[in-house]
Amino acid sequence: MATEKRLFMPGDGAPPPVLTGREREQEVLSRCLADLTSGQPPPHNVVLVGPRGNGKTVLLNWFEGACRGVRVDAARLAPSRVRTGQDLCDTLLPAAGPRWLLPAKWRVAFGAGAEWVTSPPAVRELAERLIARCRGKPVAVLLDEAHTLDLEVGRILLNVSQDVRREAPFLLVLAGTPGLLAHLGRMNASFWDRLGRGLLGIGRLSEAAARDALRKPLAAHGVSIDDEALDSVVAHGQRYAYFIQLWGEALWSRRLAAGGTRLSAADAARARPEVAARVAEYHHHRYRELEAEGLLPAALAVIPAFRDGMDASATDREIDAALAAAGMDASGRLAAREALNRLGYVWCPPGQEPPVVWQAGIPSLMGHLLDHAAA
Repeated sequence: MATEKRLFMPGDGAPPPVLTGREREQEVLSRCLADLTSGQPPPHNVVLVGPRGNGKTVLLNWFEGACRGVRVDAARLAPSRVRTGQDLCDTLLPAAGPRWLLPAKWRVAFGAGAEWVTSPPAVRELAERLIARCRGKPVAVLLDEAHTLDLEVGRILLNVSQDVRREAPFLLVLAGTPGLLAHLGRMNASFWDRLGRGLLGIGRLSEAAARDALRKPLAAHGVSIDDEALDSVVAHGQRYAYFIQLWGEALWSRRLAAGGTRLSAADAARARPEVAARVAEYHHHRYRELEAEGLLPAALAVIPAFRDGMDASATDREIDAALAAAGMDASGRLAAREALNRLGYVWCPPGQEPPVVWQAGIPSLMGHLLDHAAA
């Protein structure tokens, strides 16, 4: 069967065969969806933030499907396609038709490249038209890669969404890397930092979730995996969702090639070189990214602060001390920490009380950097 040939599909936000470890996020989004279907706005918008490869796009795709199942309009935005206020209007109000239906003042403001704040009546009209649309049918706007959204377009979207949610069943869901929160701050929107339950950190899977992400879909197709094999696979995959899916793809390929209904430690060992090569390639891309940003010295400098293996963490003070030991002054240390967070090399899950604890985005990436530096 065609479905058997491609059970696991790592990358590009493709849905995993079993979505595990995101029950809290699904619960928050499901409650928002229940509010929309009852004709009222949810109590908050939703922001999903975390390093790449942990399943934010998968969650957006899951929620988009859930919206379709209950007759909620899901408007999917892409920053690369929404570069102006006019683009935003065309996406949010597809029934508005051609540009001549927009207020003249708005057309002039956007056409001249002026900031949207110079034409508040136009922004109010967008909110009013969107309210009318939402009263006809609830709307959820989903924006992936939100950390790349144009600042002016973001200001319009965030402020209009705040106005619309006061009057009609509307929800805005943003997803992005850890740099998203700072990006939202630069938009000067007043509500994003009061999200409460709506601000969700998406990091690596728990041990149990990583095991289930492999074991359950295999079992659903009549294939078991030995505990020893599963232990080694989860450890090598670092509970990083993308790597776990790479392992699933490799193990499923072995099962298709060899037949049988049981995957052993020997099967995992035979699949490991293929997975290791793809993991190394991914690490290399991330290494080049750090190199291009001039962040390799900082990335290497903070590694001693993360001493305790896969679940290592470090406080602000420990990271600052590690950067200071590398000779960085106070402003340089702050800039380096923010840049490493923006890329998700290390990141600070939201909602913490002091002392703030940072995590490694992918612990094995630190090992890759050390190996490269020693070569």
